[in-house]
Amino acid sequence: MRSKSVFGFDLLLFIATIALVSIGIAFIFSSGVTSTGIVYSNEYIRQTVWALSGIGLLILFISFDYSFVRRLSLRIYLILIALLIFTLFIGRVVNGSRSWLGIWEFGIQPSEFCKIAVILFLAHILDKKNAQIKDVRYFVLYLGIVLFPMGLVLLQPDLGTASVFLPIALAMFFIAGARTRHILFIVFTGFLLVVLTMLPAYEIYLAKRTIPAVNLLTNTHLSVYLISGVAGICVLAISGYFFTKKSYFYWIAYFSVILMFALCGSFVFRKVLKEYQIMRLIVFLDPNVDARGAGWNIIQSVTAVGSGGLWGKGFLKGTQSHYRYIPQQSTDFIFSIISEEWGFAGVSIVFALFLIIIIRGIFIIRSTKDRFAGIAAAGIIMMIFFHFLVNVGMAISLMPVTGIPLFFLSYGGSSLWTVLISIGLLMSFYLRRFKV
Repeated sequence: MRSKSVFGFDLLLFIATIALVSIGIAFIFSSGVTSTGIVYSNEYIRQTVWALSGIGLLILFISFDYSFVRRLSLRIYLILIALLIFTLFIGRVVNGSRSWLGIWEFGIQPSEFCKIAVILFLAHILDKKNAQIKDVRYFVLYLGIVLFPMGLVLLQPDLGTASVFLPIALAMFFIAGARTRHILFIVFTGFLLVVLTMLPAYEIYLAKRTIPAVNLLTNTHLSVYLISGVAGICVLAISGYFFTKKSYFYWIAYFSVILMFALCGSFVFRKVLKEYQIMRLIVFLDPNVDARGAGWNIIQSVTAVGSGGLWGKGFLKGTQSHYRYIPQQSTDFIFSIISEEWGFAGVSIVFALFLIIIIRGIFIIRSTKDRFAGIAAAGIIMMIFFHFLVNVGMAISLMPVTGIPLFFLSYGGSSLWTVLISIGLLMSFYLRRFKV
């Protein structure tokens, strides 16, 4: 028996989306009000325009059969790749990243829309090449679909946006049936990469003493010897497994490759990433290392969140925001304003709305008969969840500050359109969930 909502589409998902967008506009307005009650920013007006047009896009994507965008997925992917390349040369620099295309005050952030392009094209490939995902060679090939645009975003450099691509890919690989050890390989490599990238800065700013092992990362000659040694162990392990088929040789090679990739990647990251981006990772561990600089955002954000208490100070009555203590308070730290003015009770409402979207997304993944729709839905839900997790985490000092917006709530047309188009696709999957 086919269960349908009142109007034939996912009404609960639609209501949760509209509610979050409305809350976002309200608190973007609040972020633009001074302590004397003067409205000095028109960001809320722009956000309203983007919201209305974005809802139009949402409805448009609901009305279209998603097989239409599936057929165009390769073209959409290539167009967004081209825009990312153009951005590196002619893009506008905002907050230290060359990530915008446009003129005057009008522009788009191609890296945001590229998330949708990657989801659609990767879902198309994973559906079309069903059994191949279990083969490590094809796993690496399909991973390249994600790593290429991710690399272009890193060159901008925009570490926050780049970090979203991998969780999206891993969720889609999991739903598509990839081997667990292949997925864990990416997780372990990513974690070790972050740790090795941070160690030299940790030695300087937190340990404040010489750590002999860090010389292996900072001294070029020692790094070459270390990587060569790990590569040698890997070759021997692969040879041992080839001749003996002993499983322990396989796992030695497995972890050797993880270490080798992390070492090489950390060397590249320390060359590519700006000093302020490295400091964001350091102040995550201890904001007081640079309390007046990189740590200021976290300290003020945590203060605002804590001051909200159970019921909050009241809408438009926050002090941290209206005295302008919180930088980027309409974008990266919109959650801090909500927490201060609405308190734990208001934050619980926001959490509940996000939970509705995640649960409805999981239901769509489980209920759709089309493999493409299920895989794409997994990518969309992971994208929304990762944005939520990281943004809220950095507002309460549980995640490093990476500049990832809080979908639906943060000021910004590109991110808002991206998530509303994604919700439109989810609802299109739901409407046509019995399609095979």
